[in-house]
Amino acid sequence: MHFTSERRLDDGVVERAFTLGEIPGYLWTPASASASAPVPPILAGIPPLGLERMRPRLEARARHSAAEGFATVAIELPGSGDRPRWPALDQARADLRRVLAAGEPVTEEISEALVVPLVDRAVPEWQETLDAVLALPEIGGPVGYSGGIISIGVRLAVVEPRVKAAVLFAGSYLPRAVFEEARRVTIPLHVLLQWDDEGNDRQAALDLFDAFGSEEKTLNANMGGHTGVPEAAGDAAARFFTRHLS
Repeated sequence: MHFTSERRLDDGVVERAFTLGEIPGYLWTPASASASAPVPPILAGIPPLGLERMRPRLEARARHSAAEGFATVAIELPGSGDRPRWPALDQARADLRRVLAAGEPVTEEISEALVVPLVDRAVPEWQETLDAVLALPEIGGPVGYSGGIISIGVRLAVVEPRVKAAVLFAGSYLPRAVFEEARRVTIPLHVLLQWDDEGNDRQAALDLFDAFGSEEKTLNANMGGHTGVPEAAGDAAARFFTRHLS
C-alpha cells in the first residue's frame, strides 16, 4: 500500500489516497485512531460510477463512521474510473442498457455476464486491500462491509472470515449464483431498501433478503427513490456497526 496524499478534514478525520498495485483507493481514519487505540475498518462498497465521482458521498459516509469510531476504506472497481477498460464488462453493460431501453426483461445470461466476473475479480482485490489496511498499526479488530454492489458484499460475507457484519444496499440484476451464496451467509446483516428505487427490482431485493441464512438480519425499507435514503437510515446502520464491531 503506497500512500499518495494526505489531508486532515475539519472534524479531524484523516483522508489518505493510496494505490495498491494498480488499484487506487482512499482510507479515512478518525482522529482517535492510533497504535495504542486501533479502530475497526469498514469496507465501503461503491457502484461502478468511478471512485472520484463517488468521493463526496464516500467522504460523508466516512465522516459519519469516524464519529462512531470506525475507519473507512474504499477502492476503485475493476474496469471502472481510471483503471484499464474491461471489454467483456463494457459489453455486458451495453447489453443491459439495450434491453432496458427496449423494455425487455433482463435475462439470466445478461445478469451473469454483468455480475459474476466482476465479483470474481473484485472480492480478491478487497481481500488484498484488507490485508494491507489491517497491517497499519492504527487499524485493527473486526471488519464491516457497507454498501454495494450487493453481490460483492454477499461473496465477501461468505468467503472472508474477518468480515463480521455487513450493511448491504439492495440491488438488482442478481443471477441465481448470488441467491445460492446468500443461503451460506451467517453474519449479522442490515439491508437498506428504497421502496420506490427506480433502478432496482423490489421483489428481487425481498427475495434475496429472504434467502440470507443469517440468524440476525434486518430489512430497513424506506419510501422514496434511489437517492432518497433518509438520514435516520444511516443512523440505524451506524448503530448496527456499533453493536457488532465495537
